[in-house]
Amino acid sequence: MQEKLDGLVERNNGYLITAIAQEEGISRQSVAKYVKTNNVEKVAQGIYVTENTWPDELYVLQLKNKEIIYSFETALYLHGLMEREPTYTEVTVKYGYNASHLKSKGLKIRTAIPELYNMGIEYVKTSFGNVVKTYDMERTICDIIKYKKYMDIQVFTYALKEYVKNKNKRIPLLMVYAEKLRIADKVRMYFEMLL
Repeated sequence: MQEKLDGLVERNNGYLITAIAQEEGISRQSVAKYVKTNNVEKVAQGIYVTENTWPDELYVLQLKNKEIIYSFETALYLHGLMEREPTYTEVTVKYGYNASHLKSKGLKIRTAIPELYNMGIEYVKTSFGNVVKTYDMERTICDIIKYKKYMDIQVFTYALKEYVKNKNKRIPLLMVYAEKLRIADKVRMYFEMLL
């Protein structure tokens, strides 16, 4: 059992996740024994890290809350479109989702109707190498243009300039999203100035 759990921890970048262990046919008792004998630290309910693994807050938050999608400044940061780490974590949830437990942790919560909630989801690596769910660059750029009045102007300007320079930008997709979000004219105006 030790070898099986060691392999699981290695595959999960230093994390031991009880739910994944159970999917692999490993009992909770075996996980508890492994935690005690291998100096593994609990970072959240059912989530542990080895002593030489840095806890990744974005990854742990995502493991505990499968419905969240990183958005706005957090998405900008994950895509390298922001100069510094955001001061708070921003997530989007489906309209009607009870996010009070997230608000109490200091997260900034956005909501989206079901048709727009799933638009532009992408999986990216955090700075710790763990994969999290976020909106792609194009959806994020549309979101910050749509809600510009709530954005820090320096963050906004930097993000647009970095997106324009990015070799992986997809302007046709950006315009598809802009149409669906009803901001195509605004997006065209900004990109006519920048391109």
